[in-house]
Amino acid sequence: QVQLVESGGGLVQAGGSLRLSCAASGRTFSNYAMAWFRQAPGKEREFVSHISWNGGTTDYADSVKGRFTISRDNAKKMVYLQMNSLKPEDTAVYYCASPRVPLTFSQYTFWGQGTQVTVSS
Repeated sequence: QVQLVESGGGLVQAGGSLRLSCAASGRTFSNYAMAWFRQAPGKEREFVSHISWNGGTTDYADSVKGRFTISRDNAKKMVYLQMNSLKPEDTAVYYCASPRVPLTFSQYTFWGQGTQVTVSS
């Protein structure tokens, strides 16, 4: 059974930084892409970033490019999201996700419970 557990959220002032972590278990971690999504109050869940199975490819939403960095440690089965220069509009619940199919970036089937990030102005 695949499990994803996020941590690292919290309250931070605008301009500050946070590092989110996601611990994965239940299958061969290094075969699967990983992604971060977020959902702000009253809004739909949106893509933030993804990273390929070997860490060689990353992508970001335009709204976070240059401020957020995704990384992974396959030995530890962890994925991270370093968030710098945070803005109030980054306030959301952040979710870690992984696809059902190995070596793909689609069909995100497995989700963590989410971690709250609140950025005060």
